Amino acid sequence: MTMRLRTVVRSSSATILLPFLIGFVVFFLGDDLTAWITPHYWVSATGSAAFALPFVAAACAGAAAWEGARLTKGRVFDQAPVRGPVAVTLSLALPVLATGLLGILTALTLAALAADVPFGLPQPGILAAVVAVLVANILVGSIVGRVMPGVLAAPLALIGSFFANAYPASWNVFWLRHLVGGGLNSCCSIDTSVDGTALLGTITFTTSASAAALVLIRLRGKAIALVAAGACAGAGLTTAWLLVRDLGPDPVKSRATSELLCDGTGRYQICLWPEVEEPTRVRQDTRTAAEKLEQAGVAVPRTLTMAAHPQDGAGKLGIAPNARPQDIPSGLASAILPPPPACALEGQPYPAADAAAPIGAWLQVSAGAPESTIGTSFGPETARLLKRVRALPTKEQLAWYESNRKAMSTCGAKPPLTISGGRG
Repeated sequence: MTMRLRTVVRSSSATILLPFLIGFVVFFLGDDLTAWITPHYWVSATGSAAFALPFVAAACAGAAAWEGARLTKGRVFDQAPVRGPVAVTLSLALPVLATGLLGILTALTLAALAADVPFGLPQPGILAAVVAVLVANILVGSIVGRVMPGVLAAPLALIGSFFANAYPASWNVFWLRHLVGGGLNSCCSIDTSVDGTALLGTITFTTSASAAALVLIRLRGKAIALVAAGACAGAGLTTAWLLVRDLGPDPVKSRATSELLCDGTGRYQICLWPEVEEPTRVRQDTRTAAEKLEQAGVAVPRTLTMAAHPQDGAGKLGIAPNARPQDIPSGLASAILPPPPACALEGQPYPAADAAAPIGAWLQVSAGAPESTIGTSFGPETARLLKRVRALPTKEQLAWYESNRKAMSTCGAKPPLTISGGRG
């Protein structure tokens, strides 16, 4: 058995493919794997690693097609082999699967290092979906190799696999992308987690495709094979569609608030995710910024939370896990700045949108942000207007803030941004 495995590995095209695949992941995908990662969050690191999945799956499909073509060219199944066609095919597919898993492991390592995750494990559901996609691509690639020469089968399987795995994520028919794990790389921001329904849809569809492929491999040219494989694939597709048809473009859901760590010391209850660096310092900076806002006359929610959807009366603290002291004023301003009304989201004219930047800038400065940073964050026009507003007495500044905040609550009101001496 050891000799047989050694021979398979040595002769497999996957052995030659492996260094090229790892090099491709490191040098060509490295920046994309780490561009939008959430610090210290294992779920985000695992999802980011899935960006490599269409490329790795395509390489595996191409290698599997080559191996399948070798079996046909050698007329292995015409010579009454001791092992059945499924066992023979799987023995050649295992090195290909190992190569694919090592490619994904490389991507996961890059993402985990970039995220600086703590000791722990990747998100198991995402890994299960990734493995299911790889297995399906390998088995389908083997069938492509069984019906045409390797010189044609390998590139056809590679291109077809990449198209099937990568392109659905760019289409407006959202449920299609969830059949092949599309969009997993967008998971997850600190306040979201992966949606198990999307993962189940991916696993259901790809498992049915793998089962259909095994039927074709086992029964080969028999007519019943096509019927059984079609029924298997059709049942899997229908079931997966029923699971994912109502999902949006991203396979995410709000993270469970039970994971939040809340501290009610002082006047404010501040709830942070476990991944936040220096939570004691973040809470103290948040309380200090909130007190400054209250001194300016601004009403601050007594509960400030990083939850995706705060409860009524609470404010969403918009900070990253690695928030620094200078990030707190903007994160606190996001908890107070009013959201656009429903009429604006429905497409009605919303002139008060012009007030969002000046109001946000004023809140940040009132919370302790240096006024010199506003030009960089909001642009020179907002910085000039803010300078005029800050020159007013405290009561007039508050009146200006309240009147613009009120205008932002409707679609018909024009924000009174102009102050004495003209706007900006």
